[in-house]
Amino acid sequence: MNILLELFVVTFKVLWAFVLAAAKWLVRPKEKSVAGQVCLITGAGSGLGRLFALEFARRRALLVLWDINTRSNEETAGMVRHIYRQLAEAAPRAGDDGEKEVPPHGNLQVYTYTCDVGKRENVYLTAERVRKEVGEVSVLVNNAGVVSGHHLLECPDELIERTMMVNCHAHFWTTKAFLPKMLEMNHGHIVTVASSLGLFSTAGVEDYCASKFGAVGFHESLSHELKAAEKDGIKTTLVCPYLVDTGMFRGCRIRKEIEPFLPPLKPEYCVKQAMRAILTDQPMICTPRLMYMVTFMKSILPFEAVVCMYRFLGADKCMYPFIAQRKQATNNNEAKNGI
Repeated sequence: MNILLELFVVTFKVLWAFVLAAAKWLVRPKEKSVAGQVCLITGAGSGLGRLFALEFARRRALLVLWDINTRSNEETAGMVRHIYRQLAEAAPRAGDDGEKEVPPHGNLQVYTYTCDVGKRENVYLTAERVRKEVGEVSVLVNNAGVVSGHHLLECPDELIERTMMVNCHAHFWTTKAFLPKMLEMNHGHIVTVASSLGLFSTAGVEDYCASKFGAVGFHESLSHELKAAEKDGIKTTLVCPYLVDTGMFRGCRIRKEIEPFLPPLKPEYCVKQAMRAILTDQPMICTPRLMYMVTFMKSILPFEAVVCMYRFLGADKCMYPFIAQRKQATNNNEAKNGI
């Protein structure tokens, strides 16, 4: 009898979850404040990482920027400082929205660290520096990512290992470094910037897809672990965008008749959608929304049906032009350097 009662309760909760999800479509949830909180972003020197840094800076978070490229990381920090100065100049007008406990703008700072997140020891050492020099991290954005751009049999083992280390394994190291304090305080937010290629795959980028599938699996398991531990104060958000026009996959093409309906995403749009999801504690965000449907269809259709659909869309070999460009660029560099 108890199991029947529990089944009834579970059914009600499932239906109620649908109701709440539908309500969020109709009534936009209020965004939470991250003012004064320490936000760490990996891969902050360019692309989405830089845009995330600027968005968090506009919301008065204290930024900790990690990147393997010191110069580009400092460039991002300069942009963040410019935003902080603008906030300081607008200080007399701040607070009109009734927001409380907002730190003085003079206390807003950005810290930069050169870190190769693909190396476990480097992550742990840099994390310890952050704790000593800045404080405990409240928002962790695992954004750093690389792509080899080679067919499987042409890809050096070192590049495959590098892709897995940066795109997947690094999430383990950064989370292990900062999660203990979050658990102690029952407060924090972990953001995993994955990819639509972590939900469904395509040909030619086996290492990249595997790394993103791994990141998605890690994130989902971590989310379940936090729920099982009843640490509801720690939020998680999985970000899975479609092809983003950052240059990372320059040359990637789907069927030309379909491209106008599914163009590469503007980085600014992608980050703004992700920020809205993060600040409203949304567990997952796919952009554009069509990606939800693609993921659902991949889950229920026979594999051969998926192959037919991919071929119709031109998605089965969409990475081949990108790989060809990368190969040509590599050959040009080798010839230029006399290799």
